[in-house]
Amino acid sequence: MTDSRLMVRAWWRYRVHYRWLIATLESHSALGPLKFMVGAGGIVMGLITVLALVSHAGQNAPAGRAQAVLVVTMAAVWTLRWWLLPWPNELESLLWIAGVDLAITANNVMIQDRLLGSMGCVLLVVTGGYITIFHSPQVLALHIGWSVVSILALAAMMVHGVPGSTGHGKGDYALGMVAILVVLVVTGVMLPIVHFYNWLLRVDALSDPLTKLLNRRGLDSHLPRFFGRRCREGVYVVTLDLDRFKSVNDTFGHSFGDEVLVRTAECLRATASPDAIVVRTGGEEFMVVGHLHSESIGLIADRLRRAVESMPGLPSTITASVGAVEFEPDRTCDRHLTTTTRHLFRSSDSAMYRAKQLGGNTVVIADPQDAAPPLHGSRTA
Repeated sequence: MTDSRLMVRAWWRYRVHYRWLIATLESHSALGPLKFMVGAGGIVMGLITVLALVSHAGQNAPAGRAQAVLVVTMAAVWTLRWWLLPWPNELESLLWIAGVDLAITANNVMIQDRLLGSMGCVLLVVTGGYITIFHSPQVLALHIGWSVVSILALAAMMVHGVPGSTGHGKGDYALGMVAILVVLVVTGVMLPIVHFYNWLLRVDALSDPLTKLLNRRGLDSHLPRFFGRRCREGVYVVTLDLDRFKSVNDTFGHSFGDEVLVRTAECLRATASPDAIVVRTGGEEFMVVGHLHSESIGLIADRLRRAVESMPGLPSTITASVGAVEFEPDRTCDRHLTTTTRHLFRSSDSAMYRAKQLGGNTVVIADPQDAAPPLHGSRTA
């Protein structure tokens, strides 16, 4: 039960890296077809509104007709926006979601047949489905809250037969409960389940199966946290490669080698700052990326080196060659994220190989100008 609660808590706190997700879709040539399908949703929404407008059960009052024209116009703008312009940023995406939710509920309120209006709340699953892919659990919770408020209001209007009702469902509390439960099942139960398992599969794809650390794709998904436009704090990249790891496998066996990798991952997670990310980039190589927090890069890198060297309970001492680099974000790094990070990773990796050439169990700082004074077991490139 505790593990389940921790998993649900991790899901709730997970921050969907919107820009990385869009870039991933684009790298697989999936963004174009997805834009077409999302844009086509505007045509469907407009068509539903027009059909409701010409129906006797639809928006017959002047206010309802005006609202229908507004929604049809909004649906047309939606379609053109998605088909003709680049994929929206996260803020614009959220604004569109809010607008569509308002339009759906307004349509349902203006429909004369209250039963039809109540069942029209199922359309809110459209924006809910979009949220489950691109946005956080908190955004989904707000959407579900809006859906619940909408169906409660519309069911009450149907049961009490407020002005404009055709009489369908008037006084029928059981039918009102059916309408409420249908919407609750679709939006309040199914959407969170889909979002949770979508998150679980995403986390699994971005993690190393042995150590449970992030893998290279997971690293890429978290980089906007450190190099985004809002980041104004110094960032460090530390690359660690276990020394003479092949001899460890040859001497003690691959199962012991796997245990060393798992222990190293735990050690680095425990030593790194809570907001840092720890990555297994491949084989016996690890990377730690975090904020400096006014601490010198030399101290951070050497603390990680010493943590690996002092791992208890192993028949042989494990050491690591460590390369490190620091970076001060500016306004341009967000626009050149790939180029910036590629350069930093290359610098950190080169420093690590320099440390290995020096005999291992050594820290090498890639940038002499920003490096801290050499520590015990540390040297400067």
